[in-house]
Amino acid sequence: MFRVVPDQELGCSIASTLEVIGDRWSILILRDAFRGVRRFDDIQRDLGIARNILTDRLQKLVDNEVLERRLYQSRPARYEYRLTPRGVDLSPALVALMHWGDRHLAGEAGPAVVLTHGACGEPVDQTFVCWTCDQTILPTAIRSRPGPGARKSA
Repeated sequence: MFRVVPDQELGCSIASTLEVIGDRWSILILRDAFRGVRRFDDIQRDLGIARNILTDRLQKLVDNEVLERRLYQSRPARYEYRLTPRGVDLSPALVALMHWGDRHLAGEAGPAVVLTHGACGEPVDQTFVCWTCDQTILPTAIRSRPGPGARKSA
């Protein structure tokens, strides 16, 4: 069983998140899950990942309730891996990584994949919004302050 280090111990939600999904294979498994690739053999074939590593990463994601195992065939028992609500909540992080790669690593040819709005087909953007001011804000305008779970000074 994997142990997620609680945010209270680390004092950083980013560090806690990386304990769950912070390696290359876990991120790529999640990418596949969002694309509808759910079965072990299909994930293994798509990623070219060793079976033992895939088994380990899938178990870690299941243990941390990012993915759930669902039986799709009983003889022999075969499972698929589906995103849980916790897993779906990782979508903005994966999109941010993708957009960063598109912007800084794709080269002159441009990105290999463009995310679009299902209803109209137009490309989607990722922005920060202040709902109180009803404004889109730039990353440079973001500040931080201690939250309710912040460690108390001694």
